[in-house]
Amino acid sequence: MSHEEPSPAEGAPPTAPQTAPGATPPLRPAPAAAAVPLEGGTDDGGAVAEPTVPAGTGRRTFLHVLVNTALANVITSFLWFALTFWVYLETRSVLATGLIGGAYMLLVAFFGLAFGVLVDRYRKRAVMIGSTVFTLAFFALAAAMFAVLPEHELLRLDGPWFWTFAAVVLVGAVVEQLRNIALSTTVTLLVEPERRANANGLVGSVQGLAFLVTSVFSGLSIGMLGMAGTLAIALAACAVVLIHLLFLRIPEPRIVRSADRNTFTEVRAGIAAVKASQGLFALILFTTFNNLTGGVFMALMDPYGLTLFPVEVWGIVLGVTATGFLIGGAAVARFGLGRNPIRTLLLLVACTGVLGATFTLREWWWLFAAGIWLFMMLIPAIEAAEQTVIQRIVPYETQGRVFGFAMTFEAAAAPITAFLIAPLAEFWIIPYVASGEGQQAWGWLLGEGDARGIALVFLVSGVASIILAATALGTRSYRLLSEVYARAVPSRPTA
Repeated sequence: MSHEEPSPAEGAPPTAPQTAPGATPPLRPAPAAAAVPLEGGTDDGGAVAEPTVPAGTGRRTFLHVLVNTALANVITSFLWFALTFWVYLETRSVLATGLIGGAYMLLVAFFGLAFGVLVDRYRKRAVMIGSTVFTLAFFALAAAMFAVLPEHELLRLDGPWFWTFAAVVLVGAVVEQLRNIALSTTVTLLVEPERRANANGLVGSVQGLAFLVTSVFSGLSIGMLGMAGTLAIALAACAVVLIHLLFLRIPEPRIVRSADRNTFTEVRAGIAAVKASQGLFALILFTTFNNLTGGVFMALMDPYGLTLFPVEVWGIVLGVTATGFLIGGAAVARFGLGRNPIRTLLLLVACTGVLGATFTLREWWWLFAAGIWLFMMLIPAIEAAEQTVIQRIVPYETQGRVFGFAMTFEAAAAPITAFLIAPLAEFWIIPYVASGEGQQAWGWLLGEGDARGIALVFLVSGVASIILAATALGTRSYRLLSEVYARAVPSRPTA
């Protein structure tokens, strides 16, 4: 789905615009062989070009990396979801499952920038192999704990083994996030600039596929095979991913590190890379604020869905609506994001606000399911827009840091909102709307039903997203970043 990286002499015109939506042809191999730097280097991570790569290698390699990452995402999401289902079914503790979900997102946020530094400091294949080995080792440790310790000891919430077991699984899953950062930088390495938005659409489809598969099969695995069988599946699939990686070759520069560059210096370099791109921090900050409203979905979508559907049906509904990820990603892969992905991102965020404000106005199952499906269709384009901007305006040598910086900010936002909104909804908003005063004030808008308090939270968060997007479209930062994107020479690996 991509192209081999041309040498500087063969590079595309520096400001070649994206084709307008509807006219972008599918990604196809470049017509000529392209040179990709493999060895040599400078202290700053640059490299000198030596060998060349035959035509079609970049396309084939990107497809292999994409499929490999898709399977890795499915494995970690599969085991993480399964852990949550298993804990709830065995303990009926909402607190335990909530802490597991929140802890996962907070760990992603905590390690995001450090992961980005690793992606920049080492070759992408090495990072992917290291991440997979680490994940496999931690999943194996979790399997060993499950085999050795009595199950009732693992499920004692007041004992140390439950939290140790959960932490081992979560850490193994979180480290896999290295793969997603490496995949984003691999798009820059292997895909021609004018096709990167399309490739990012495929990345969105991969993430959607992971959600679709895990939302359905994690519950089935726990129900039919238990935690032991689920761990065995995860270990076997993780081993397959590692074997495939060992036989995969990614043409990329050899990174030579200066001896005086320590980890702290690398982190500061990542922050400096964000500040150096005018308007980029504003984009990351906007996405962070948008993820604050996304935390409402994290906290309340399952409780609302479980008021409308039995638990078995709700899992199927999530699986069916997750096809929106695939459709949305495929649309971006086919049509791109237009000439200005920043504008596209803001308009789509406004659309998600409209959906969030309306899909629970009445307690109709079909309205809720249709709203989730449309919402998931928009997410791949929103994610692809941010990735496309970073891949164009940030130097390849520091893209990992910038993606990690963005991950740190954005991943922290949703769980913070989730931790805040859940108790507010349960102890104040829901009782208020259920009272006579609340029904009189909001019944004309929200109708009747068991979850009108949750509907009010969705309404307010949706309106907040619309206001946020509209405000951002009128800011100087938006105009500045749009100009920077239009003028930027597309980023390529240094040669």
